[in-house]
Amino acid sequence: MNIIQAIILGIVEGITEFLPISSTGHLTIFEKLFGLQIDDAGVTAFTAIIQVGAIVAVFVYFRKDIARLFLAWIRGLFNAEARADHDYRFAWYIIIGSIPIGIIGFAAKGFIAGGLRNLWVVVAALVLWSIVMYVAERVGKQLKDEKSLTVKSALIIGLMQCIALIPGVSRSGATISAGLFQGFNRVAATRISFFLSIPALTAAGAYEAATSASDVSASVGWIPTIVATIVSFLVAYVAIAWLLRLVAKHPITVFIWYRIALAIVVSALIVTGVISAT
Repeated sequence: MNIIQAIILGIVEGITEFLPISSTGHLTIFEKLFGLQIDDAGVTAFTAIIQVGAIVAVFVYFRKDIARLFLAWIRGLFNAEARADHDYRFAWYIIIGSIPIGIIGFAAKGFIAGGLRNLWVVVAALVLWSIVMYVAERVGKQLKDEKSLTVKSALIIGLMQCIALIPGVSRSGATISAGLFQGFNRVAATRISFFLSIPALTAAGAYEAATSASDVSASVGWIPTIVATIVSFLVAYVAIAWLLRLVAKHPITVFIWYRIALAIVVSALIVTGVISAT
């Protein structure tokens, strides 16, 4: 992989990680267009590692919230009275909600990196999850804010996050939809989605960096990987601010037409032989 390709992939990751249009799906498409072997261990690791840049953007953007939640959690561990604080409970809910994707992601790692890295899977997921997003917007009452989060709702959103292991679904699309189905307003559902992304994506990126270093060196290379990660951080920071402003005034269904159009374009590229599905 050359530096130009790395920059482009970093931009793609930064833009798509938190928008409900699937970052993994987009990266898979662009990696195929660049002639990369999408089921190669190094390419798969690269895709996970550069997400760390986007997660660092979450840490920076929500640094005050994260610091407040962390301190409340620490206080609650050692002080029974502090456990009545909503921030203490909210921190636990995020931790608990992150457990499902940790278990399922690790257990199904081989299948995710192999069988699911197929552009037809991406096409199907883009279309089918668009229907879910539409229904979520139509039926969600959107009356709850962040303070209404419970263990049950955190686990439900966390389980829905597991569906995003399928390229094309979108982690944010899955979690925001889950929040809407449970009656959270769009801003609350989106913020909860951001907080849930921290443990999941940090763990995935760190795991791949630790276990697949040799694979990255042998195929993609660490310099392009580092460049793409830095670029994804810069772009993701802007994307986070833009998305929060957008969902405050517009439904997530505004992304459906893009998802459908992308599915049509990718299908056409596969059928005409421009790119292969695997």
